[in-house]
Amino acid sequence: MKRVAIFISGRGSNLEAILEKRKQGYLECEIPFILSNRIDARGLQIAAQYKIPTEVLEQKEFSSRTEFEEAILTLLKKNNVDIIVLAGFMLVISKTFIESFAGHIINIHPALLPSFPGLSSQKRALDYGVKFTGCTVHFVSAEVDGGPIILQDIVPIFDDDTEESLTLRILAKEHILLPEALKIVIEERFNIVGRKVNLHP
Repeated sequence: MKRVAIFISGRGSNLEAILEKRKQGYLECEIPFILSNRIDARGLQIAAQYKIPTEVLEQKEFSSRTEFEEAILTLLKKNNVDIIVLAGFMLVISKTFIESFAGHIINIHPALLPSFPGLSSQKRALDYGVKFTGCTVHFVSAEVDGGPIILQDIVPIFDDDTEESLTLRILAKEHILLPEALKIVIEERFNIVGRKVNLHP
């Protein structure tokens, strides 16, 4: 059975979506731990409710980013982790780290990539005046939000939308899309050709 580590930084709503789907039997995997880079992340409380072990590693506690990432890699290897899910993990990880788990790290992003990568995607979509946005689950590459796309879903933008209202509607889609994409990766129902992720039944 695949072993999945989930990285968080904040409220943990996508984490909760994954844990609930696992509880329901939709996702068959072991979750050895949830990692947070913030001691005050609400997602740690959610992990406790589902009785999943947690680890907190804050970058400020380390002398360098390299030392910080080495500590995470040690934790991953110690727990024989197969897949990493970035579920609202608000740190950019290095190329060296990514290469250590190439093809085994997935991320959820609140936009239809390649549009609006990086931060404040919902605000930028509103400011730009696009009529549709959405969310994307992709494999992580050295380019921020630039890895091969696994799944996407569309969210329309309404004339009276605010950043908050749009964020909430995108988030509702994320809670469906991320567990679905994780299931595909766990079951190895894909292959990557260049930038394209081909999905299999």
